[in-house]
Amino acid sequence: MLTKEQLETDLKNAMRSGDDLRKRTLRMLLSSIKLAEVEARRALDEPELLGIIQKEVKSRTESIEEARLYQREDLAKATQDEVDVLQGYLPEALTEEELKQLAQEVIHRVGANSPGDMGRVMKELMPHLKGRADGKVASQIVRGLLGS
Repeated sequence: MLTKEQLETDLKNAMRSGDDLRKRTLRMLLSSIKLAEVEARRALDEPELLGIIQKEVKSRTESIEEARLYQREDLAKATQDEVDVLQGYLPEALTEEELKQLAQEVIHRVGANSPGDMGRVMKELMPHLKGRADGKVASQIVRGLLGS
């Protein structure tokens, strides 16, 4: 189970060992978590922490694409290293088949049968995906299943 305390401990260990990449990445992550806690006015639970990590990974992935667009492989490599550190805290990602199966179960559970029910399905599905799948991919799969 991932906790903020675990991340803080990992940050301290990175500082002691001189691992600048891990130290820098965890500081940015903890800063994002602190901001979310202030906004929520409470401590975050594990699914919320995983959501923040996933958001950070997505942001950095977009930065990598942009860096490559402008032929800045040095920036792309540095950002990819940060993504690798962050992904170490995420649970194993769902395969497309697992995601499709989970989506079908949710569709059956909520009784969805048309694309108009997509909102109900996604509302029920997203909490199961925190940190394990991208919402955009899940949306495309659900849309495909409801359209057929």
